[in-house]
Amino acid sequence: MSDVDQIIAGSVDLAREAAEETAGDFGVGEHLGVRLEQGSRQATHFFECPHPGYQGWHWAVTMTRASRARYATVNEVVLLPSDGSLLAPAWVPWADRLEAGDVAPGTLLPTPENDPRLEPGYTGGELAPVDDPVEWAQTRAVVAELGLGRERVLSRYGRDLAAERWLASDSGPDSPAARQAPAPCISCGYFVRLSGSLGRLFGACANEYSPYDGRVVSLDHGCGGHSDVVADERVARLPDPVFDTVRIDQSLFD
Repeated sequence: MSDVDQIIAGSVDLAREAAEETAGDFGVGEHLGVRLEQGSRQATHFFECPHPGYQGWHWAVTMTRASRARYATVNEVVLLPSDGSLLAPAWVPWADRLEAGDVAPGTLLPTPENDPRLEPGYTGGELAPVDDPVEWAQTRAVVAELGLGRERVLSRYGRDLAAERWLASDSGPDSPAARQAPAPCISCGYFVRLSGSLGRLFGACANEYSPYDGRVVSLDHGCGGHSDVVADERVARLPDPVFDTVRIDQSLFD
């Protein structure tokens, strides 16, 4: 305190006015002290911030005084945290914040050009030939007829990621429904196998009464809606008639 310029140190009221002008409804609390900054005629006054949402924060008003000047001037007013203050979480890039299921209706999710889950398809990307446009036009017509017209398709890495994710989900072999199922999905009539290499492990459920209807399930998954679970056909037993109108009373003819 002894090294602080005495004119700056005595300008507590001026520092408070500057803090109150910036604080607005946040308010300015009691004076917490003054600290010498770089240079003998520069120092910072600290005031408490009474706002309940900023506990532990304080106003810092940096002031300076020109050589031979009789008054100090305000350089900067900022709100700063102290040790133990409540802080906002560290900023995370949008690409790192994205989680499964975040794509809502109307949301566009750009796919990176170097996405390792994808590779060029038969009609575009790095494999698209440009030497012979006529031959390439004929190739495009053939692959389009075969349904191979996508510019990018799943790479082997992308298929492996999908397989790991699906096997670990509640549609995989280790879910509670699979452990209590009467039989696996591979033997169910509602099971529709996927095409391609993923079809070796997965298919889609087509049972509207199953909680997995329309979802990808593994071959060794299962649920209580298996097609082999057939209800017992039991004929209801009718009660005895009050009046017997079927049998003939032989005593009437004796």
